Amino acid sequence: MRKESFDFLQQYLNNPSPTGFEKEGQKLWLEYIKPYIDEYFVDTYGTVVGVVNPEAEYKVVIEAHADEISWFVNYITKEGYIYLRRNGGSDALIAPSKRVIIHTAKGPVRAVFGWPAIHVRKVEQDKAPTVETIFLDCGASSREEVEEMGVHVGSVVTFEDELMELNNKYLVGRALDNRIGGFMIAEVARQLKEEGKKLPFGLYIVNAVQEEIGLRGAEMIAHRIKPDVAIITDVTHDTQSPMYEKKTSGDIHCGKGPVITYGPAVQNNLRDLIIQAAQQKEIPFQRAAATRATGTDTDAFAYSNAGVASALISLPLKYMHTTVETVHNDDVQNVINLIYETLLRIEDNHDFRYFK
Repeated sequence: MRKESFDFLQQYLNNPSPTGFEKEGQKLWLEYIKPYIDEYFVDTYGTVVGVVNPEAEYKVVIEAHADEISWFVNYITKEGYIYLRRNGGSDALIAPSKRVIIHTAKGPVRAVFGWPAIHVRKVEQDKAPTVETIFLDCGASSREEVEEMGVHVGSVVTFEDELMELNNKYLVGRALDNRIGGFMIAEVARQLKEEGKKLPFGLYIVNAVQEEIGLRGAEMIAHRIKPDVAIITDVTHDTQSPMYEKKTSGDIHCGKGPVITYGPAVQNNLRDLIIQAAQQKEIPFQRAAATRATGTDTDAFAYSNAGVASALISLPLKYMHTTVETVHNDDVQNVINLIYETLLRIEDNHDFRYFK
């Protein structure tokens, strides 16, 4: 990875962008892609769209989502302890002893998820942490002191962990789900620009908000753009580490390439075009099967408007919705390569219908 790209990736991943509060991260992303697009727009809730060839009638989207799971302050005790509720799929099981940032109008307030010491617990009676039992300690001794810091009900909370590298192969951190996707589609835009590729259609590079609470940003922006084609990238579960059941979760490996999904929301001809691109360019890939839905923004685009030819290219990831989400460097580059090569194979007014 070139140094400029990695520097952006590090800055982008380390910047908090919780669901509903993605603004600062979106500003960083937009500044990075500006040299590679013709124009851009931002919608009411913060989804950012960079456009190449805006005058073209035929529209192709490449999309990722920008938001990360987080917490909301829900209750402050008279002793100054803070109880929370989820914002997205936050996991209470991993919270105890984690450091967090409470975002306030007065600036960031640091806090920790406290937990009783092993010495004072009856370990044999321990139960898994739940939203009802975990709490934050920000060093205050009363509700009034907490509020003087700027913390109030509704303040959003994110984990403090930042990006690191593991064994010169892996990227590790919080919020790789799915700001790594935003990075990858930005790199596709950069590659198209720097290699002077002229696409016969309008390309809409979409970094959507609010995926973690129901694909909401994608739903809104799909109706605004009204694309003909949508290629979505998100993360999917690597199933090689302990405690996965391959019979139900599939056999997916970090380091073995992008994952191409089969399922009702995935348009078969577009999916086959992606597979052909991978085979022709010798890009390694894996396959996965979805059930009723992919659980990604693919569903929002596919069923929008009168129906949009949509497909999903996923990045294998270990330990989803933790602070140590882990992806392989080779997979990141191969997702970029596969999206890029697929775009070069889409024609103006490409008709993806199964029969005419």
